[in-house]
Amino acid sequence: MRHRHLFSATALLTAALTTVSCAENETPETRPAWISATDSALPLPPGALTEEAGATPGRPFLVDGLLGSLRPGDGTVEERVPGILARGRLIVGVDQSQNLLSFRDATTGELEGFEIDLAREIARDIFGDPSKVDFRFVDSADRVLALEAGTVDIVVRSMTITRSRQDQIAFSTPYFTARTRMLAMESSNISSLDDLAGRTVCVTNGSTAAERTRLLVPDANLLLVRNWADCLVAVQQYQADAIISDDAILSGIAGQDPYTQIVGPSLGEEQYGVGIASPGHRHDTDGLIRQVNSTIERVRRDGTWWDLYDRWLGPYQSTVGPPPLDYRPEPGRDEQQEDEG
Repeated sequence: MRHRHLFSATALLTAALTTVSCAENETPETRPAWISATDSALPLPPGALTEEAGATPGRPFLVDGLLGSLRPGDGTVEERVPGILARGRLIVGVDQSQNLLSFRDATTGELEGFEIDLAREIARDIFGDPSKVDFRFVDSADRVLALEAGTVDIVVRSMTITRSRQDQIAFSTPYFTARTRMLAMESSNISSLDDLAGRTVCVTNGSTAAERTRLLVPDANLLLVRNWADCLVAVQQYQADAIISDDAILSGIAGQDPYTQIVGPSLGEEQYGVGIASPGHRHDTDGLIRQVNSTIERVRRDGTWWDLYDRWLGPYQSTVGPPPLDYRPEPGRDEQQEDEG
């Protein structure tokens, strides 16, 4: 009898261990990529916030009929930005994890990307040396604050020009046109906005993508993060089912994970501008705006814009070229439209 009890206990223990072992081996392989974010036991990215569907109504934002920027004019660098010249370096707010646009190379530790190179071109035209840049990391939600506080001279961080933002800061003429798209895992069966009801979409906090998602998919939950690299991690860890952002940003994400794909049609078109504090009694930035626009015109004219595009974004998307120059009328100045190259 005793031997029989020992045998039964041993058999039960062996069966239990076998069941646990099989479960451990099968779960990671069979878990679908589209599993709800609420089922993930992993911690969310630092600073991430969750927003239930419909908790914050979407607010329309205007990307047409904008005010326009200030023409470069014929001033010299010494006249436009004497303070920056005296300091000896340009302070630029950027991202450091936005692949292709603005990221830190894991091998060299250097910042690289389309926007990083554009910032260096601005420094080149000020100092004659593209290396005279002090790059500082700013979160998506802190871009306006950094400019208002004066901790950076300019922000080059995939910042869409909108009418409401123009009430807070000034922008250069546009330097890039992006189309809003959606990205998901290939195995998710997500191909359109209709597939997002009840699921979780990752966007950066304070971005136009967040507002667009609230408007277009009011029945989707949001995961609001500090930067787009966190969205990739969230999708990989089953904390979000899709990402909605601009195609330039999504191209960089897709380039990092071959199991992701950009799906569905364009959800809208936006233009990136260099963010600069608005001219006034607190900020003497009139000349800086003109200096930045001088560089944007120059890189369009001499082919540098295409060199940067082909190097970083060309392999992943297509474009008709740089966006049209956009300037406002300025009484007392030459208002004749300059050659757009």
